[in-house]
Amino acid sequence: MSMFNKLESVEARFREIESRLSDPEIANRPDEFRRLSQEHAGLQDIVTEYQNYKTLDAEIHSNRELLKEKDSELVSMARDELKRIEPLLEISKNQLQILLLPKDPNDEKDVLFEIRAGAGGEEAALFVSELFRLYQRFAERQSWRMEILSANPTGLGGFKEIIAEIHGNRVFSRLKWEGGVHRVQRVPLTEAQGRIHTSTVTVAVLPEAEEVDVTINPVDLRIDVFRSGGAGGQGVNTTDSAVRITHIPSGLVVVCQDERSQHKNKDKAMKILRARLLDIEQERSAKTQTDARRSMVGTGDRSERIRTYNFPQGRLTDHRIGLTLYSLQDVMEGKIDDIIQGLLNHYQMEALKAQGIGPSD
Repeated sequence: MSMFNKLESVEARFREIESRLSDPEIANRPDEFRRLSQEHAGLQDIVTEYQNYKTLDAEIHSNRELLKEKDSELVSMARDELKRIEPLLEISKNQLQILLLPKDPNDEKDVLFEIRAGAGGEEAALFVSELFRLYQRFAERQSWRMEILSANPTGLGGFKEIIAEIHGNRVFSRLKWEGGVHRVQRVPLTEAQGRIHTSTVTVAVLPEAEEVDVTINPVDLRIDVFRSGGAGGQGVNTTDSAVRITHIPSGLVVVCQDERSQHKNKDKAMKILRARLLDIEQERSAKTQTDARRSMVGTGDRSERIRTYNFPQGRLTDHRIGLTLYSLQDVMEGKIDDIIQGLLNHYQMEALKAQGIGPSD
C-alpha cells in the first residue's frame, strides 16, 4: 500500500470514529468511548498534517495552471507563489512519512529510571549523584514528577545506585535513548597530582509496568524483611521495614529500605520488579523480530558507551549520532533538549531507511 493510500485509510478511519463518538449510545458505554477517544487522539496529528498537505498540493496545482496564462504579471505572481509553497509541500510530505512510522507502544508510559556506578569507585558514585541531578532538572523543566524509589548512598555524597519513578506526559518517548554507559573524564577531588580520570556509570530507562503487563505468580516470590541500614543516629530504622524480593524463576532481586513502612517498601520493590520483568520480556521479544524492526523501535543497547562528559574541555559527545556540544555546564543543569531532539531525528531517519523510505522519496 502506498503512503497516500495509507493516509486515505487513516483519514477515513478518523471520520468514522468522529461519527461514532457523536452517537449518544457510545456515551453510555464508557470503556468503548474511552478506547475510541484514545484512537481518535492518536490519529489527529496525521490527519491534520494530511489536510495541510492536500491544501498545499491544491495551491501548487492552481498556480501551475496560472503559468499557462498570457498575463505576464499573473505568471510572475504564480512563479513566486510556487517558490514559496513547493518547499512547504516537501516538508509536509517528510512529516507525514515520520507520522506514519510504527508507534512505540511504550512512548506514553511513565518510567523507572536507574543509575548505577560502574568503573571508577567513589568518583563514579559521585557522578551518579550529578547525573541524577541533571535528570531532576530536566524533569522539572518538563513539568514531570520524580519520586525516588531506592537509593544506596556512599559516605562522600555519591550513590552506588539510585532508582526513581518519573511521571508525566510521554516520559518514555523523551528518555528512552538515555539508557547505556555514560563516561565521565575529569580530575577527581581526591587526585593530588591533577591527573584526569575516566569513570563510568550506567543508566537504564524502563517503561513502568502495570499489573496487567506482567503476570507474577506469588509462589515465584521470596520476600524477606530486615532492619534498614544507615549512617547511624536517628536515621537508622529500628524496625524490620526493609524488604528484599527475589523472583525465583528469573533470579532478579530487588531491595527497598528507604521508607519506614514495610508496606511502602514492598510496593516500591514490586514496581521495580514488574518493570524489570517487562523489560526482559520485551528484549526477548525484540530478539525474535527482524533487524529492520529493531531499527524502527530504536531501543539502544545498555552495554554501549553512548556519551562522554569531558569536564576539562567543557565538552559533551554523544557517540551514536556524532553530536558534540561545548556547553557541558548547561547540560549538567538539565538543558539536554537539543541532545534528545537530535536522537529523535536520528532514529526517525533510521526507521525510514529501514522501511526503504528516504526523506525526499
